[in-house]
Amino acid sequence: MIAAGCGGGSNSGSGGGDKTLTVWLMSGSAPDATVAAIDKDFEDAHPGVKVKYEVQQWNGIGQKLTTALTSGGPDVIELGNTQVAQYSSTGTLLDVTDAVGDLNGSQWLSALKDEGAWQGKQFGVPFYAANRAVIYRTDLFQQAGITAPPTSNDEWLADLTKLKGLPGGIDPLYLPGQDWYVWLSFLWDQGGDLATSSGDTWKSAINSPAGKAAFEFYKKLGDTSGSPAPKDADEATPQQSDVVAKGTTASFIGFGYELAAVEKANPALKGKFGAFPIPSKTAGKTAPVFLGGSDLAIPANSKNADLAKDWLKIETSAKYQGQLAANGVVPGTSTDSSALDSTATGKAMAAGAKNGKGTPTTPKWAAVEADNPIKAALTAYLTGQKSLDQAVADADAAINKSLSAS
Repeated sequence: MIAAGCGGGSNSGSGGGDKTLTVWLMSGSAPDATVAAIDKDFEDAHPGVKVKYEVQQWNGIGQKLTTALTSGGPDVIELGNTQVAQYSSTGTLLDVTDAVGDLNGSQWLSALKDEGAWQGKQFGVPFYAANRAVIYRTDLFQQAGITAPPTSNDEWLADLTKLKGLPGGIDPLYLPGQDWYVWLSFLWDQGGDLATSSGDTWKSAINSPAGKAAFEFYKKLGDTSGSPAPKDADEATPQQSDVVAKGTTASFIGFGYELAAVEKANPALKGKFGAFPIPSKTAGKTAPVFLGGSDLAIPANSKNADLAKDWLKIETSAKYQGQLAANGVVPGTSTDSSALDSTATGKAMAAGAKNGKGTPTTPKWAAVEADNPIKAALTAYLTGQKSLDQAVADADAAINKSLSAS
């Protein structure tokens, strides 16, 4: 096992020489033009060093990363933010705690920073994030007499009731039964959490008043809207953007790229959507949201660790973080997300991201999500197969089984 924190070696150093810095980023993460500009700035500052930029696919990346992190390969890698703990805990990532200040650390997005940390040390550098917002048809809201987006759960429910009265078979909200990341916002809004830790030991926390209240509100949201979405599937089955593109859905909870897919599939809907952050039970506030995204890291076996830090220093600068925001994502190392304000979805996402959170920072959480018992509990409760207490208790027990596995 290669110890985290080693990795510089005799070939490290920022002076240059005939070397190659290999950077792996995931498909769709950053515009090619932005990466090319970062690479040029880096190469100009390091004569003799060339950047070898390789785009990776998410499908099958786990095994490819595991091989690379143990046998050598890239110098900078992108990891999904929920993956960082898995690799940090095995000692295959470089400890970059001493470089945080050089990488715009004071501007880091807190949720991604937390998920990039392990046992008090920093291994992941925030790259970018995205979070869900409520995306709605402005024309249908106006027809229902709704003059402003809701600013509380009570207003949200009242608006859905108004939308239910529209003629023409309009569905007020498309809410799949297993969209557990949406449910997670309600859990956090109730003051609950997925799990708590004592040292390295984690225990599920969903079998609580807050957890049960989140289940209840999720059901209330679906019942009030009369959502036609399946109760035994998530937002990808079918793709909710395909459903919304049919033109009979007044709102859904999702990402800006899903709206782009809607407008591509049905150009007649282009320009008819607005967005607002997921409301809170507390009037005037927004519910916490899950920040999905990526961190960047340096493999512990990199022979160019110092050069890799220099590349990250350029990528984390305000110049390139602004370009990420202009591309429609929340920048990971800059609190300036003003470029997102150019679209309604971007503005809503930026507002929600200020209250963003992540999943438990334990490598065992990946096993929980692999066969997610919260999804099964939502379906069981929403369909009446199980009582609220039983559905939550069963999910809680399944999560604890995964978290306690060796």
